[in-house]
Amino acid sequence: MNRHLATILIPPLLPILLAQGYWTRKRTPRLPDAAGSLAGSVGDEGEPIRLVAVGESTVAGIGAPTQETALTGHLARELSRRTQRRVEWLVAARSGINARLSLVELVPKLTGQRADIVLLALGVNDAIEFHTARRWATDVEKLIEAIRHEVGDALVLLAGVPPLDCFPALPAPLNFVLGARSAALGQASIKLANRMKRVVHVPFEIARAGRDELFCADGFHPSELGYKLWAEQLAEGLARNEDKLAADFRG
Repeated sequence: MNRHLATILIPPLLPILLAQGYWTRKRTPRLPDAAGSLAGSVGDEGEPIRLVAVGESTVAGIGAPTQETALTGHLARELSRRTQRRVEWLVAARSGINARLSLVELVPKLTGQRADIVLLALGVNDAIEFHTARRWATDVEKLIEAIRHEVGDALVLLAGVPPLDCFPALPAPLNFVLGARSAALGQASIKLANRMKRVVHVPFEIARAGRDELFCADGFHPSELGYKLWAEQLAEGLARNEDKLAADFRG
């Protein structure tokens, strides 16, 4: 659905959307964050690459049993495989958080940390809360600046906002409306990455058919396979943007 058309349809559809949102929250199982330590390492060779992941429930690892099998763990392994270097990773996340709240809740967790690469994965909650693209871009830019103030001038890997119209848990027309919102935030992310230094945006790509295996039991968060494929997309996105990488990050 065209995002402009979706905006026009929101007022007349509002009673249906509110009912569907309430029904979806009631029936969707609440799963825990991934278990295990919020920090770890992969590989034994070479000067370590320090990876910090900041974000919402996908960074918290909901849908995966452990952080090693969630997004950050898979990304660390993929980066280590491609660079033949040790990757030390750290997670700062909270389920349900948006970009603006991340500035005040998650950034303080990075005090005293240093990073070479920062993964920033947000946007689902901003889309659900119907935040505008302008607010989203402003909040993310401030968040990136604040994170870099704590961890140094790291390369930022800005994950694409997941397409909410693909989530099995969301019924129509709610999925179409939220999908249009996530697409609008995604377009704003692309523009932001294009004008910020050493920020790489990697779109979230998912096949429309046969996608159920990529989601966990709640139909809202990735499965272990979903996290693995997403991490591979992110690592490949870095490889396609070598001009934004410092020479010592190249595989």
